[in-house]
Order: sequence, then C-alpha cells, then structure tokens
Amino acid sequence: MKTVLKCLPKPAHAALCGALAVSLVAWAGAGWAQPRADKPAAGARDKTHLNGSDQAEKESRRTIEDPLRGLVINRTVTVLGKDFYQYFVTAWRQKDPGGRYSITVRERPSARWGSEIWVESQRVQMFHIFLSPARQAVRKVSEQAAELVHQNIIQNEIRRAVVRSPDLAAEEL
Repeated sequence: MKTVLKCLPKPAHAALCGALAVSLVAWAGAGWAQPRADKPAAGARDKTHLNGSDQAEKESRRTIEDPLRGLVINRTVTVLGKDFYQYFVTAWRQKDPGGRYSITVRERPSARWGSEIWVESQRVQMFHIFLSPARQAVRKVSEQAAELVHQNIIQNEIRRAVVRSPDLAAEEL
C-alpha cells in the first residue's frame, strides 16, 4: 500500500502539511495501515496506538480535527493595543493552559475615544471595551478581560450543548 500526500502550495499550509505528513507516516508505521501477520485483521484494531500511547493518538486526532486550535491572534495596531494583547495573553494562558480555544484580539484606534478593543471566539464577540490613551490601567483591564472571556466561552459551550435545535445553527444561539 502506497501513501500519497497532497498539500496546497501556499506557504501557510506548508508547515501544517508537513506536520500532517509526519503524523500520517508515523500512524501508518504503527500498524494502522498494514495488516499484521500475527494478529487477525477481521475488524480488530491494535490497542497500542501511535508509539503505544493513547495520549499520542488523541493529540494526532486533535491536530487533524482542528490544527489551529489554541491560537490567540493579535489584530491590534497601537502601543496601547499591543500592551493589552501582551497582558491578556499572559493571563489567558493561565486560564487555558491546554490551548482548547482560539481567540482573536482586535483593536480600532480612535482619536476621540482612545482604542476600542474587543475579543472574539468563533466569530462571536466575548469582550468589548473602550480604553483611554492612558496606559496605567491596561494590565488590570486585560487580566479582567481574560477572566470574562473564559467565562463567556464556557457559557457558550454549555448553551450549545444544552440547546439542540434543528432550526438553529451553532452560531445562531
């Protein structure tokens, strides 16, 4: 059996495709793709997964399911926004050490109001604030924002798990 891997030529996909190729080659080499002579191949799988570890199999499945999981994307433009982002990410990594959630920190600077900053997860706004140009309170606000965003994401997950309606898509709740 020959394994053929195709990847898009874009540079952004090169690293992802390389990681997937390594995972798939290791996956095939661990006995998944070829039937083994010493074990029956009639629907029975080898319980020793990738490198003999269930954790490694879970990680490879997670990578294949959502390879961009756990990202915190910076879309800020001013020094105030970048300070907010740095403090926010520091607090966020303590709230989400496993990197389950991907979020985006966005900023819209304004001469009149300072900076408008909001945090999104799955295209849903989780936090929104106008920060004055004074940079004294940025650390405290960003730490509070990380807590609020974490609570809001968990509440949205609970809401999606509880409310199952064929009339509503996941983003319409």
